Amino acid sequence: PFLRLISSTGVRSQVQTHQTVMGAVGEEAHLRCLLTEPKDVLQVTWQKILHHVDKNVATYNKFGQRVDPDFKDTVKFKVTELQNSSIVISSVTEHDEGCYLCLFNTYPEGAFKGRTCLQVCELHEPILHVRGSNSSEESLVSCSVTARPAPTVTLTVTQQHLYFSHYSTVTVTNANNTLTVTKTAVLSGLHGDGTQVGCAVRVPSGPQKEVFMNITEVKPKSTDGFDREAQHFSWKLIVLGVIMFVCVCVAAVIFKHAGNKRLQSLIRSPQKNRNPLDVYKSRALTSEYV
Repeated sequence: PFLRLISSTGVRSQVQTHQTVMGAVGEEAHLRCLLTEPKDVLQVTWQKILHHVDKNVATYNKFGQRVDPDFKDTVKFKVTELQNSSIVISSVTEHDEGCYLCLFNTYPEGAFKGRTCLQVCELHEPILHVRGSNSSEESLVSCSVTARPAPTVTLTVTQQHLYFSHYSTVTVTNANNTLTVTKTAVLSGLHGDGTQVGCAVRVPSGPQKEVFMNITEVKPKSTDGFDREAQHFSWKLIVLGVIMFVCVCVAAVIFKHAGNKRLQSLIRSPQKNRNPLDVYKSRALTSEYV
């Protein structure tokens, strides 16, 4: 019931479609084609353009519909009219990216073609970070996000008297062709009151994500280059050194006291440590004088 081959000749202008469709990773992508003039359509076929061949994705006619086994888990029809057709690609991945053909096969005029390209976009959750600076009225705000294609990153603040300055942006290309963009700026005007900062990220013609953070008071860095954590660590080292010094002194006193006691015991009982021969000679000399 399905036509095997479709004529490559056709008038593309009579098929209305979107030139480019954006599809987010993990979400659905909708591809549509509309034949603008009434024709005697026998069959509608969707194909994916590969390097050397156009591979059939799905086909339908008045007898039914068929999805190629390679696409049956991800592609389904949404509209199956002979003048109007659309398919849905579910759980989009980077492998779905590329250009697709919709062909309205007529007799005897042949096929009327439309071409639409799916561009896959990827947008992860942004990471917002706030830390203090050398001034109590300033904070350093940074937002980082990984996406494809290159995302735009926008920093926001709720209170009007606060403002961002000294913007800087760093872009890193990852091995999987995604980009990690980090935008940093100085938030000025803080006077001890709390506020909310935000980060909005998006890709061209794609989705947008936002994160927010409430900040009350960000402790400034110390002017001598050491923050409070470093100072606390230094105090720990000082206390540990004092304890070790006291332990060494106590050990020395104990050792000295033990040595004195041993010396005194040797002086009080010298006979215990004298040689027996010396004792015998001493007694012999004593008997001679007697």
